[in-house]
Amino acid sequence: MHALLKLYISHLTFEQNLTENSIDAYKKDITRYLNYLNKNGINSPEHAQPVHVHRLLQALTEIGLSENSLARNLSSIRGFYRFLIGESYIEKDPTMHVDRPKIPRYLPSVLTIEEVNMILEIPDIKTSLGLRNRAMFETIYASGLRISELLTLQTTQVYFEQEILRIFGKGRKERLVPITEDALSWIKKYIDFARPSLNKSGHGGLTIFLNNRGKPMSRMGFWKILDEAAHLAGIKKKVHPHTMRHSFATHLIENGADLRAVQEMLGHSDISTTQIYTHLDRSHIEKEYRKFHPRA
Repeated sequence: MHALLKLYISHLTFEQNLTENSIDAYKKDITRYLNYLNKNGINSPEHAQPVHVHRLLQALTEIGLSENSLARNLSSIRGFYRFLIGESYIEKDPTMHVDRPKIPRYLPSVLTIEEVNMILEIPDIKTSLGLRNRAMFETIYASGLRISELLTLQTTQVYFEQEILRIFGKGRKERLVPITEDALSWIKKYIDFARPSLNKSGHGGLTIFLNNRGKPMSRMGFWKILDEAAHLAGIKKKVHPHTMRHSFATHLIENGADLRAVQEMLGHSDISTTQIYTHLDRSHIEKEYRKFHPRA
């Protein structure tokens, strides 16, 4: 069974071109499933029945996994079976009639335009780190990037004259994303005046945003910087890197942007993922109505 898993991981790595984090998540989920089958005396994925998948999900529920984690586990197992069937290793998929756990849809935290501007003004641009932080904040908000896309952004992906970024998202899918002239000016200032002092070791490569040791910025490093900026700006909401992306999408839709265009900019493969921002938009409209209608 684990030999088949190795083949699947090779498929994800070299054919699907998934990121290391995604591959690790799939490997962890499927390894848990195969170990579960093995403990129950099943030595081939083909011999598993829907009841085995149900029982595994039940066991994961009992140890406290969330609906999101359960759905991801089922998705991982289902993808494994699709690969095995597609490659003619097996003929049956026991996940076919297993319902996907219902995932509660929570509206993400979103900043107002004023709150975004307050965060943008926090970094001390007279310092190298402050200039870097301002450039990072401007970039992630201007283009709605995922945190991984921001932190892996390279100089070769920025087209200053065309005012676009060439982004490689989930599964290394490429998309072209507009960026404001203002954000580009901050990137240029940072590259010209701050990045050289951070890259004294020469280990930064082409990655734009570096930490104070000259290495690519980490997710945790960025989150701490953003969290501190929000705190200094007096914002009481929970602010995390994805908040800037949510705010980008919400502000576009509130101002009349087409949903399909926002989907393209965010790199969502399914329009239903983008539609959550229409719920946020309706919430905004209702608040405005309650606030301004004379008889509301």
